[in-house]
Amino acid sequence: MKKTFLMPLVLAALSLSGASCQTTERADSTSNTSAANSQSAANDRATPKPPSAPQTHLKVGDRAPDFVLTDTNGGEVRLSDFRGKKNVALAFYVLAFTGG
Repeated sequence: MKKTFLMPLVLAALSLSGASCQTTERADSTSNTSAANSQSAANDRATPKPPSAPQTHLKVGDRAPDFVLTDTNGGEVRLSDFRGKKNVALAFYVLAFTGG
């Protein structure tokens, strides 16, 4: 009889302690996020923004401007490296180590 009464009591205590830990973590992350947002807002006002890149108005059939990307081995790959080849296809995907 004692075991049947004791088991639900222990489970209830564990559930409540787990819920209180989650609430504390959420409150901490919320306060950290609001502090970070106010800090970044202050930094945005203090530092001037660099000029943005000029807009290019490309049409279908126009040559793409040269650009540089990093491959999976960390090397740089330029579009101009593939000039004169038949076709170039770009595939973007998330790798396990990128965190995205």
